[in-house]
Amino acid sequence: MSLSKNLTQLGNKPTACASKTLEVFPNPNPERDYHIKIDSPEFTCLCPKTGQPDFADIKIDYIPDEFCVELKSLKLYYWSFRDEGHFHEQVTNMMASDLIAAMNPRYLKVTAIFNVRGGVYTTVEVEHRQSC
Repeated sequence: MSLSKNLTQLGNKPTACASKTLEVFPNPNPERDYHIKIDSPEFTCLCPKTGQPDFADIKIDYIPDEFCVELKSLKLYYWSFRDEGHFHEQVTNMMASDLIAAMNPRYLKVTAIFNVRGGVYTTVEVEHRQSC
């Protein structure tokens, strides 16, 4: 079975649209724990009060179980937030919930490091551990 058989975004032209769909593929080494770390320094969403853009570095650290997240679908997922207004805490928890629903990882940590706004930096961290 080809690992990319069910990945609809993989290989599409750069004109692909933003999407809330996180695609996954089978973990090639489910017998062991290993970390996958993804750093995305160009995340943007809008402030829900002012409509001004908020910029963040999103860091994901996870130990996969049966599935891994496909990176192009993750990029398009991030892109889907560009025109949406969200509080920092809300958007970070939404990402964690969506990643957990898509791949049910053994461990997940989503860290959102938002750029300064009015002299204040915000960092939101969400952790998840798979139940036994």
